[in-house]
Amino acid sequence: MTIAKGDSLPDATFRAVGPDGVDNMSTKDVFGGKKVVLFAVPGAFTPTCHLKHLPGFIENAAKFKEKGVDEVICVAVNDPFVLDAWGETSGAKGKVTILSDGNAEFTKKIGMDFDGGGIGLGTRSKRYAMVVDDGVVQVLHTEESPGVAEVSTAEEILKEL
Repeated sequence: MTIAKGDSLPDATFRAVGPDGVDNMSTKDVFGGKKVVLFAVPGAFTPTCHLKHLPGFIENAAKFKEKGVDEVICVAVNDPFVLDAWGETSGAKGKVTILSDGNAEFTKKIGMDFDGGGIGLGTRSKRYAMVVDDGVVQVLHTEESPGVAEVSTAEEILKEL
């Protein structure tokens, strides 16, 4: 079953590289008591993700804050080390928090996984964006194709706030 507006996010573990190694964070740690814009990409450094999807969220980080968003988070089914390098090279650090769902635990629980094995990617996340308030989905925009970033862009989510 795919997550929908009004649903609570399921328990899962996210990972990110911190000063002392890899940090584990629960869904409650990430979303509890906060208004968050969460968007997912099929993969770090992939063309649409790197050149079209992530940049809009970086460029609009201050606008999200002005609209009452506590944090903008990107999640991907990549390991935390790749995502840390992506955050560094893309300029996301300090603007967009990038979290690893390396085993697709969260992605599968919300029904947003797809099989990218045909092109060597394995299990990946569909491209989507949502507004989450204290762990509850308020807005959800899902792309029909992983190679397209139209309804899940920062600009489209800003219109919902």
